[in-house]
Amino acid sequence: MALFAAWLVHDVEEVFTFPATSRLLAARLGTDRVVVSPAQSVLAIALMGVLVGAACVRGARTQGKSRLYREVLAGLEAHVVTHVATSISFKSYTAGLITAPLVMLPGARVARAELRRGGSPLLPSDTVRGGALLFAAAIGSHFISRLVLGAGYPRVRIPRT
Repeated sequence: MALFAAWLVHDVEEVFTFPATSRLLAARLGTDRVVVSPAQSVLAIALMGVLVGAACVRGARTQGKSRLYREVLAGLEAHVVTHVATSISFKSYTAGLITAPLVMLPGARVARAELRRGGSPLLPSDTVRGGALLFAAAIGSHFISRLVLGAGYPRVRIPRT
């Protein structure tokens, strides 16, 4: 449960900050097609919550032996690096930066330690598969949010640099 609680706190931060980060990304890319509305952000994050919640339930039922749980855990732990790297790249705050290292990483480390104590430590292959799974799930959740809420992303003026 530590993993899901950490994810929940982390993603509450993202709900409120991802739309602004998407505008930063739009300015960097020179297109407003990546701008996410607050409603789209909430739906996409809720869809990811279904995946993370299901994985945590599977992990509890299998004492951490579920492949889905192991991959989601490893992927969330590795995802912390993407938050820090994105903020460094943008040279500013980006969505999730505060809670990724302060909440998500410790929550993932607690879950990782539980697996190690149970004799089933995470493997590098769990991280590779988990990163791929979470990347695909994030893209998919944003795609679904656009389908459900419409592709009418908010138009913003993108400054040319």
